[in-house]
Amino acid sequence: MKKWFLNWGWIAVYAVVLAISVLIIAGAGHEPIEEKQAEKVTITFRHFWIKEHDRQMLNIVEDVVAQFQETHPNVKVNFEGMDQTVHREQKLKSEMVTGTPPDMFVLFGGAEIEPYVRSNRLMDLTDFLEGNGLKEQFQDLHLWTFDNHIYGLPIEGNAEPLFYNKEIFDDLGLEPPETLEDLNKVIDVLIAHGITPFALGNEERWPAAIFAHYLMDRYAGPGLINELVQGDESLSFQNPSYWKAFKQLKSWIDENAFYPPANDLSTEEAIERFTNGEAAMYLNGSWDINLFHNERAPAGFQNQVGVIPFPSLTEGGNRSIAGGYTIGIGLSSNLEESKWEAAQELLKALYSEEVQRRIVYEASRIPSMKITYDSEKTGPVFAQVVEMMEQSNQSFVPYDNVLPPEVNKTFLKVLEEMISKRAKPEEALEQIQQTSEQYWQLRRSSLLSETDGGAGW
Repeated sequence: MKKWFLNWGWIAVYAVVLAISVLIIAGAGHEPIEEKQAEKVTITFRHFWIKEHDRQMLNIVEDVVAQFQETHPNVKVNFEGMDQTVHREQKLKSEMVTGTPPDMFVLFGGAEIEPYVRSNRLMDLTDFLEGNGLKEQFQDLHLWTFDNHIYGLPIEGNAEPLFYNKEIFDDLGLEPPETLEDLNKVIDVLIAHGITPFALGNEERWPAAIFAHYLMDRYAGPGLINELVQGDESLSFQNPSYWKAFKQLKSWIDENAFYPPANDLSTEEAIERFTNGEAAMYLNGSWDINLFHNERAPAGFQNQVGVIPFPSLTEGGNRSIAGGYTIGIGLSSNLEESKWEAAQELLKALYSEEVQRRIVYEASRIPSMKITYDSEKTGPVFAQVVEMMEQSNQSFVPYDNVLPPEVNKTFLKVLEEMISKRAKPEEALEQIQQTSEQYWQLRRSSLLSETDGGAGW
């Protein structure tokens, strides 16, 4: 017996003690030993902040994602970058057709997301905004709003001014141009002195559209494009005003007003031509400001940069500024509940006053939310951009954000052909009009199909 107890008795005693412990715990209303753990969640998040001028934006968002994962150890964020054109024109479009987009992704508001909204591929964020008191904190959500529902959130704002080298202008006795006639005279003087008027990096094709949409706006006014993008069959891209706009663009191309080879230069390469004095002017977005004072730019160059609106057609005429709150973040409508809950927390981390101030101070970007910041800390070029916007009472959304995607693709293609001297103004406008007619024919058939119970994608 003694031998049995020594061999097995301790096991019996341990079992009795364990049973009593379990009874005590259960009697106290506690679960026995098992510990509940938070569900593991993985979110895919794709961006296109891979270019040098986006480096600061990438750093800011990477910091937010890293901090978010520290405070949410059960959530992993697969944060991946992709070329903007590949993402917008190829990858995301095909993913939307198959219903397999990333959980979160950077995209442009306006016409680009309309088909995604119509096909129910984007998450409706209206309740999220209202539930967290965020809706009224944004500057402008109209490019992300369809039928009073919000399908994405702008992360930054932008403007597209004409930047010019004040030192070159002063040396040649030139005044900043206020009209297109003034601008043409400036171009003539610059060419005569062996200085390229414009630095244009059209490698990604959309930068040339900035010249085109400003000229189209100046010759035709703001109303025509708004009616064309709504499919008004009584109007056409082949109109006298747009022909004059494209003819003016062609005259600059023929004069070699753009640093060659414009279609092969990247944004960064074009800006180098501007910062080193080879080109006197640069027309692009405020998102490029940080490249005026990076390690490649001459010391103090940002103090030589002047900022003005694109010139008007006539003296005292319209000098509206292209820009808006176009770049933002959208979510897939297919998110499971656990992913949706995690994504909401990440959105709240991204859209905070602290992050928006970092976007201003570190990335020199216009905040998309209503925040206060010290303008003296933003640098001289950013301050000029903000001052220009405050003084302007007119603006319009860049055409590549309002044209239907198929029409915009042709728009960018014909501009590339014009710059390489392979298309005339009338041929370019004819191609745009043909694509527009085809788009609206298909769109109306799709709407009819939806009415009859079809899918409508």
